Amino acid sequence: MAKTKATKARRGGRPGGRPGRQPVRRATARDWIGGARLRTLPLGIAPVALGTGVAEANGRSDLLLAVLCLVVAVFLQIGVNYSNDYSDGIRGTDAFRVGPSRLTGSGSVRPRTVLRVALAAFAVAAVAGVVVVVLSGHWWLLAVGAAAVVAAWFYTGGKRPYGYNALGEVFVFVFFGLVATVGTTFVQLGRFPADAWVAGVAAGLFACAVLMVNNIRDITQDAAAGKRTLAVVVGDPVARALYALFLLLPFLILAYFGFLYFDAPYVYFTLITAVPAAIIGVTGRTPRELILALQLSSLTALLWALALSAVLYF
Repeated sequence: MAKTKATKARRGGRPGGRPGRQPVRRATARDWIGGARLRTLPLGIAPVALGTGVAEANGRSDLLLAVLCLVVAVFLQIGVNYSNDYSDGIRGTDAFRVGPSRLTGSGSVRPRTVLRVALAAFAVAAVAGVVVVVLSGHWWLLAVGAAAVVAAWFYTGGKRPYGYNALGEVFVFVFFGLVATVGTTFVQLGRFPADAWVAGVAAGLFACAVLMVNNIRDITQDAAAGKRTLAVVVGDPVARALYALFLLLPFLILAYFGFLYFDAPYVYFTLITAVPAAIIGVTGRTPRELILALQLSSLTALLWALALSAVLYF
């Protein structure tokens, strides 16, 4: 009987069923929430807030379309996070990581289950996107939405993921900066005002900063695993300088809005989180410090976007 049970355990595909290895803890709800990487979700919220503020400042905003755009952006971000967990896990990349354990890499969840959750998140984003297209009447946006989903998947998925070839920041800047911000404005307003493009650049820079500091934390492990992020390619000192540049450039861009909107300079109060984030990101050496820099960077992006959106909206 004991032999039969051991044989079944090995056939189950769980690391815990293999001789000589410790049993793997089953994933809890907290693990699944951690897999969604909530600290990165401000990167989905920020461009939608900015795009909606720009739309209102230029004549017209639509709350329903704004909420649908938010669903698209947030669930794309969640889908990216779970698909990244899945792809890095099956490639063995997460075997080198020193940060929080991942669902797939830790063996606590079957890879196929993580994949299904990622695809479900993409499906929610796709459905919300289709509703946006139907309500706005701009059918060509279906192609933009499809491109966003494809880009989200191939960040770490597929045979040649661009996230493994130093292009992560480029795609993050385009899709979580320009596309998300300008797209949100366009579906509500029907045109592309200059304010939307400028705000999109700022949102994209914040997204690049968060990605860069995350990759700085894993630079040694990613290099060992063959994952050539931009941080790995340029090296630690340059990566840290780029991180600080990405994080602080939006405050230079804020001067543009200061000339157009009287209350825009009040947004500079968000330097209260940006400056500590930059200092920790540039000088921090432990994973804990760099995770804190990441959290502060995401918080800065959210506060900056919400504050400027409020200025534009009211």
